[in-house]
Amino acid sequence: MVLVLCGVILLLYSNSSLFQRFIGEIHPFLAIGLSVVLGFLTLSFLLSKNWFTIHKKYPTKKGYPYAGLTLLFAFVAILIDINIVYPADMNILFPESLLFYPIIAFLVEIIFHVLPMTLLLVGSTLIFKRFLYNKLVLRYILIVALFEPTYQVVFMETYTLWAMVAVWINLFLFNITQLFTFKRYGFISMYALRLLYYLIWHVVWGVLRLELLF
Repeated sequence: MVLVLCGVILLLYSNSSLFQRFIGEIHPFLAIGLSVVLGFLTLSFLLSKNWFTIHKKYPTKKGYPYAGLTLLFAFVAILIDINIVYPADMNILFPESLLFYPIIAFLVEIIFHVLPMTLLLVGSTLIFKRFLYNKLVLRYILIVALFEPTYQVVFMETYTLWAMVAVWINLFLFNITQLFTFKRYGFISMYALRLLYYLIWHVVWGVLRLELLF
């Protein structure tokens, strides 16, 4: 989390306008700083309840299916872009992208995954006398997975319906994959999948698309 804040400071020093298209007029250090505080509090709470972990050691080969699915989702996003062509300036370009997207990935994971999952679980303990974690958390994974794709599609009103549906389904399935990874292996593994997705979709394709599509 400290590294995330350090990254924000470096980017603000090099180009303070990088964050504007994503968080508007909110000061980047305030937005990311708040996500760091929320991340620390929510992850600490989840850890104290033994509901989720930060990181669980496991054989590397067990992570291959999740990584493979993440690559598939990234390539599907690329295919959609080839067909509908997003704006030329949709990505932060290399080399700033190498620092920018890990920061945004952390913000996204806290806002769209960790925070809502924590609120749902806490709410369940207050509402239900018998809190059946293993049963409820699977339902909550499906609910939380709805948030990011729905948010993304809201800003696609100028695109065709099929494109909006394709983007929504692709992101929904990616979110489910991430959240199952979060449940089984912890936050670090979920975050790593987001970094892999962004590496292909935003960093590598972010450069190639300018040569191929424009």
